[in-house]
Amino acid sequence: MGVNSNRVEDFSSHRITTESVMPGMEIHTVCLSPQKTTLQKLKQRLSEIFFPDDPLYRFKNQTWRKKLLLGLQFLFPIFQWAPEYRLKLLRSDIISGLTIASLAIPQGISYAKLANLPPIVGLYSSFVPPLIYAILGSSSHLAVGPVSIASLIMGSMLSETVSPKDEPILYLKLAFTATFFAGLFQASLGLLRLGFIIDFLSKANLVGFMSGAAVIVSLQQLKGLLGISHFTSKMQFIPVMSSVFKHRDEASGLLKCKEAFWSWQTIVMGFSFLVFMLTTRHISMKRAKLFWLSAAAPLTSVILSTLLVFCLRSKTHEISFIGHLPKGLNPPSANMLYFSGPDLELAIKTGIVTGILSLTEGISVGRTFAALKNYQVDGNKEMMAIGLMNMAGSCSSCFVTTGSFSRSAVNYNAGAQTAVSNIVMATAVLAAYRLWKVDKLDFLACMCSFFGVLFISVPLGLGIAVGVSVFKILLHVTRPNSLIMGNIKGTQIYHSLSRYKEASRVPSFLILAIESPIYFANSTYLQERILRWIREEDEWVKENDGSPLKCIILDMTAVTAIDTSGIDFLCELRKMLEERSLQLVLANPVGSVMEKLHQSEMLDSFGLNGVYLAVGEAVADISALWKSKPDFPKDCNETRPCIETKR
Repeated sequence: MGVNSNRVEDFSSHRITTESVMPGMEIHTVCLSPQKTTLQKLKQRLSEIFFPDDPLYRFKNQTWRKKLLLGLQFLFPIFQWAPEYRLKLLRSDIISGLTIASLAIPQGISYAKLANLPPIVGLYSSFVPPLIYAILGSSSHLAVGPVSIASLIMGSMLSETVSPKDEPILYLKLAFTATFFAGLFQASLGLLRLGFIIDFLSKANLVGFMSGAAVIVSLQQLKGLLGISHFTSKMQFIPVMSSVFKHRDEASGLLKCKEAFWSWQTIVMGFSFLVFMLTTRHISMKRAKLFWLSAAAPLTSVILSTLLVFCLRSKTHEISFIGHLPKGLNPPSANMLYFSGPDLELAIKTGIVTGILSLTEGISVGRTFAALKNYQVDGNKEMMAIGLMNMAGSCSSCFVTTGSFSRSAVNYNAGAQTAVSNIVMATAVLAAYRLWKVDKLDFLACMCSFFGVLFISVPLGLGIAVGVSVFKILLHVTRPNSLIMGNIKGTQIYHSLSRYKEASRVPSFLILAIESPIYFANSTYLQERILRWIREEDEWVKENDGSPLKCIILDMTAVTAIDTSGIDFLCELRKMLEERSLQLVLANPVGSVMEKLHQSEMLDSFGLNGVYLAVGEAVADISALWKSKPDFPKDCNETRPCIETKR
């Protein structure tokens, strides 16, 4: 039975000779992609980069009225769920809202203090942003407001240049301006569909960064918990711990180290309410129906402690308190935005850093709870919603806000009675262990981020997190994985020799798989690594008295892209192997790679037996040629026509 031996086929410009190669086996063609113009290729590539979800597919074949309605729902998700809202949902929404409010009030006050802002700003930030998000956001469970990480970073970055005590007005202006630029940056990412930028913060780095930041946040609470009046403005672990046990006496103008003054009254009250909150949390974890206890505990603590301080004010002089909070709704702050001056660069830098982190946290939280309820959150919509929310907040006396995991967990529990608290607890405890178990490099990234935040600074810790992420990407790109493959006896399946004991070497063949694109960044490494594979294979053949090596097959299945440096690498490798009387064969190159190889006219040099659809077909065809032509591959390019091209 004759079989087809078509090696490379182009639908428009190539015609291949057909030859009977081996009875009982068909050698399939390796086709080029249909021809496209450069504009068509660019359009397709940009569409895949920026519109992978095809957001306009709903508008196809619709009337103009339907398109108008879909457009409103696309821009304002409230028009999507509001018409379907039923009164039976109102009860659970009211319960959830009140429960979140009981948590948001004390959190807003404490996070504002963490950012070195007036406490009232934290309460303002829990009013306007949720209203904006309710109109623009696509998540049903995301509860927005101030969060600890963004507050900590804003406070640390701004206070390094501007003192919140000496220049409170300027500091407040810079905080509002940083919030504006954070929102502008976030909304721009969503509008331009550039959300993939935040993916440079991997989960491992975020775990390490947020864990380190959580420790810093906890250490900052020691000032209020212990009643220390003189506390360091620095965020690092060592200065904070030094400030806990020692302080500087500045009354006489001299810097003398003394033991830190702790207020026993503050300590008793602080630890009492800490025990109270931990107890309520323990009870709510044991009994799912009492989930509201842990949510109500912070607000209850605030109310009770306020009453105690007020009733015992004549005997509790050493307990510090916030004082009077202004009444009324958010005052406008657009006139306080700082768009010119020497500190504008600081505000922009702070805004971008806090914007990236708050955006990453908000989207990840939204997607987490969406997955639990089996619905999808549009990442680009979320970026625009969170960004516009912060831009509007900066004009109404708010600082950076985003989706909070703790408030969202309470919101989810209040409506669905799901034990999210157990998930949160398990994630917090097992995150680092899981990273170590699954990926040691991710664990290293996590630890670098953690200790960078803890001992250096929060901004530099974030920089380390991004740097480690980029390094990991570069490491994978510049040092791609390659492996030697063997045949599983009785099949046409080829797999890694190290993974499968059933796989065995094919005599006279070295089959290598490359598991990455071939770029300028890794072409030199791949050449060196392949030559090393060949050297090691020659040594193995000598030690085991095997058949001499004649052919190297590169399995290109996982090579998703190639550039000119990669093409040059293949040409140079082929020439080097020819000098050693070795043949280089490519197996299963993907469409885009095949197209570039064809356009570079490199396929002509490979000959008819240089490109195959599968490794098994390459082994079978070349083995048959060896039997029929003992001098093959030396004369392969001379005796067999390769490609007949129409010019």
